[in-house]
Amino acid sequence: MALSQPKKEQTPRGQFAWREGGTPDGQPLVLIHGWPESSYCWEHVAAHLAPGFRIIAPDLRGLGDSERTPEPEAYLKAAMAQDVISLLDHLNVRDFQLVGHDWGGVVAQEVALAIPDRVERLVIMNIAVINNLKGNQEVIEKVRSGSGAAYWYQHFMQTPDLPEAMIPGAEEAWLGHFLTTWNKEPFPQDAFDEYVRTFRIPGTPRSSSNYYRTFRDDAKRWATTAGHRWPMPSMYLYGNKDKVIIPEYLNHIESCFDTLRVEQIEAGHFLQEEQPAAVAHYLSDFLQSP
Repeated sequence: MALSQPKKEQTPRGQFAWREGGTPDGQPLVLIHGWPESSYCWEHVAAHLAPGFRIIAPDLRGLGDSERTPEPEAYLKAAMAQDVISLLDHLNVRDFQLVGHDWGGVVAQEVALAIPDRVERLVIMNIAVINNLKGNQEVIEKVRSGSGAAYWYQHFMQTPDLPEAMIPGAEEAWLGHFLTTWNKEPFPQDAFDEYVRTFRIPGTPRSSSNYYRTFRDDAKRWATTAGHRWPMPSMYLYGNKDKVIIPEYLNHIESCFDTLRVEQIEAGHFLQEEQPAAVAHYLSDFLQSP
């Protein structure tokens, strides 16, 4: 089950690319990638998924082949959720199952907040649960008690104009640090080459940095979600060797969901590329369960 080449759609919120796979009339399954990837991150997972899904994998704003909007406010995660919803409406997709990894996992949560009646099941992969204020505060305290060295790149990207000056021409080294050298887990060359290609699209250093430049405003919004419980059946699936999304992110997450399944895979942060068959196994089992 291979994904299509990127298709581009003009929606009321802008031009967005997306990939499609699986069964055209199957159950819609929306897969949202994170940083610094694109919808291609689901290519090898799709090859192992159980039949019966219609896969819809959008490129988020500022990454992949979607538009490079320079204004930071376009990258507030609630706004990016509206991008995804606009694309799904354009494709006449109403009800769907939803999976998100990294920043895509945050966008997926914002989608589920905005239109909970349309999200049948929710899977979050290697990212904070935005309404888990208690657990996320414990993460902050843990990081502050150490060096916090693993988070250097977030401060780099929040620095005005610095990524724009330093990343162009060095895309392969920049992405290689995170996807291969730093992670030290197997990573498919075809995926790496694809991310280098899209990172060379003009404007990407700025647009990809805006994911982090909007973090403080995002966090203010998430502070208002304390007490929210996700009503749809949900699963938290994570690679247990992640250097940034540390185990403390799992503290107290059970209180954030009506029903929750937690599974771990021997992988780093980019588990869908490092262990695609294992990810597909858990997704197929959960999304097809009664």
